[in-house]
Amino acid sequence: MLQNVQDVASQAAQSAQVLGFKYLGAALCMAIGGMVPAFGEAQIVIRAIDGMARQPEIEGALFRAMIVGQSILETIAIYCLIVSIILLLVV
Repeated sequence: MLQNVQDVASQAAQSAQVLGFKYLGAALCMAIGGMVPAFGEAQIVIRAIDGMARQPEIEGALFRAMIVGQSILETIAIYCLIVSIILLLVV
């Protein structure tokens, strides 16, 4: 009887620990996956505005390249969101 109680208690502790690590993993995934693309997008905008200020005649080409670069970087954040949702709902 005492062995069964100890087994149930250890299983409950392990499931609580797994639950805590699951939430921690999802939070870290979103934190890192949100900060890195935001920093990269800011750098792209800074460089594009600097280039537009130096050479206004190529503004259209720089703007298109900036938008493409930002969309590629934003996919990283979307993938991190998907991984976080999978961690929360599946694991």
